[in-house]
Amino acid sequence: MGISIWQLLIVLGIVILIFGTKKLRNMGKDVGGAVKGFKSAMKENPDDMKKTIEENEGNVIDGEVKTKDKDNV
Repeated sequence: MGISIWQLLIVLGIVILIFGTKKLRNMGKDVGGAVKGFKSAMKENPDDMKKTIEENEGNVIDGEVKTKDKDNV
């Protein structure tokens, strides 16, 4: 009881009707760019990453909570 090709085509048709082909093309480019960036980051030298972490280790953003309620923003 898996997903058949017809069910996938119906879902694809509904998605195209909702978002449109231009929006889907842009989303595809964005996802592709993110994957490409992720792959290049994974190929970086681990020593370079350790050096970057050590350089940014002292950069802490301080803040304080003024209210506990989520509604009082």
